[in-house]
Amino acid sequence: MSTDVIDLSGRPVIIGGGAAGLMTALELAPEPVVLLSKSPLGAEASSMWAQGGLAAAVGDNDSPALHLADTLAAGAGLCDEAAAGRIVDAAPAAVERLARLGVAFDRRADGSWRLGLEAAHGRNRIVHATGDGTGREIMRALIAAVRRTPSITLLEGVEARRLLVEDNAVRGVLAANGRGPLTIATNRVVIATGGIGGLFADSTNPAGCFGQGLALAAHAGARLADLEFIQFHPTAFDGPSRPMPLLTEAIRGDGAVLIDENGERFMADQPGAELAPRDIVARAVWRHRATGHRTFLDARLHPGADFAQRYPVISAFCKMAGIDPASDPIPIRPAVHYHMGGIAVDAEGRSTVQGLWACGEAARTGLHGANRLASNSLMEAIVCAQWVAASIGAASEGPRIMLRADASPPAADPSAVRPILTHGLGVLRDRAGIARAIRSLDPLARRESAASDAALVGLMIAVAALKREESRGGHFRTDFPDTAASAVPSSLTRSEALALSRDIVASVPSVRSARS
Repeated sequence: MSTDVIDLSGRPVIIGGGAAGLMTALELAPEPVVLLSKSPLGAEASSMWAQGGLAAAVGDNDSPALHLADTLAAGAGLCDEAAAGRIVDAAPAAVERLARLGVAFDRRADGSWRLGLEAAHGRNRIVHATGDGTGREIMRALIAAVRRTPSITLLEGVEARRLLVEDNAVRGVLAANGRGPLTIATNRVVIATGGIGGLFADSTNPAGCFGQGLALAAHAGARLADLEFIQFHPTAFDGPSRPMPLLTEAIRGDGAVLIDENGERFMADQPGAELAPRDIVARAVWRHRATGHRTFLDARLHPGADFAQRYPVISAFCKMAGIDPASDPIPIRPAVHYHMGGIAVDAEGRSTVQGLWACGEAARTGLHGANRLASNSLMEAIVCAQWVAASIGAASEGPRIMLRADASPPAADPSAVRPILTHGLGVLRDRAGIARAIRSLDPLARRESAASDAALVGLMIAVAALKREESRGGHFRTDFPDTAASAVPSSLTRSEALALSRDIVASVPSVRSARS
């Protein structure tokens, strides 16, 4: 039987304990809010693992206009220029806000920011904390701030399973913990659940981040946008660990290069070389490996002996694997890292469902377009949290209602979906592979099972990828390798995706027939 949490009724509910969720809760203070985190704070948040830092035009030779130009170039024609401009304009103030909350950013002896360079940035504008531990330091400060803020009711170990919606408006959250289901009556919900990396076998994201927020929004009837654009980081540590340890782009910004087992720099003749946009580097690594080569990040010369001091976290896990980056090349391969698509939101973070907002990687704000510029994601989460909070604060609480006792769906398990997406929606895609993925995902998405939510998100990604018959940013079709003359954003609802999937399944021969 469902248990109504009477004392929390009417409060805004924030789903997700990463940087976006924590910052939104803090920005709403002193208004009472409820923060749901399915695990202890920070345990399954991608924010905790972020190495690169925050991109912000805080240097003397930089400006938001230059930052915007780099963002638009990386986004391959699909950024919302107005939204992107508004966000990057607010980035310097967001860094200062984090510093006031206690984040110990790296500074020079004179107190100025120590700024790093990453791919496709025209200036050193990456603000770091503790070298390659930026995400961990930001999360430390935000978690401490949340725990000392009395207006925030933190429910750890509580997982949102469904949003209760009537007449396209949120009415409550159906959740579950170890003691069973519970419902919270509210007409204001924020989804801040992070990305989709856990839907793939090879990812730098925590395994627990597999698109649950997108599934919540899709079941609620919200529109999702640009789902086909998935960023593969070109330099994940090529070893047995899953999730895969990340080798931050800042290492290449410090002068490290990509080589193969023969010592050849296979990116040397490309525009931008190792600091080309991530999608270009990831495809180059993928193709070089496909010809039988192994691929490595060579930091022996730059940063060389300073590696351990500059990147203590990376140095530690390399040495656990028997590699000293100052003297050994580091084996690398591409891995799913970031999702540019997500819940379609406006400038205030509002979705197409009344009373539903999204923030962070789960949201599609228009900043990233087809290919996220490095280190724009943490910045986006911190900046947009203030606007989401202001929008929620201006919304009326709404009438108190009695919620129906809905049955709680089972806890989601993406294990059946991972091999399907890994093989069908990788760095290089084609119609046959995407269609096979759709055929496998469709029945899983339609039935009520532990795999259904992950399958629904995967199906919506695959349908969007099949519809986009071009190559752009993080979406590369080997059967449509050219970029279309005009850039058109894509969007889908759950019902639209299921209808398109039905048609695709009906038109594609079965795997058995295709092989006979």
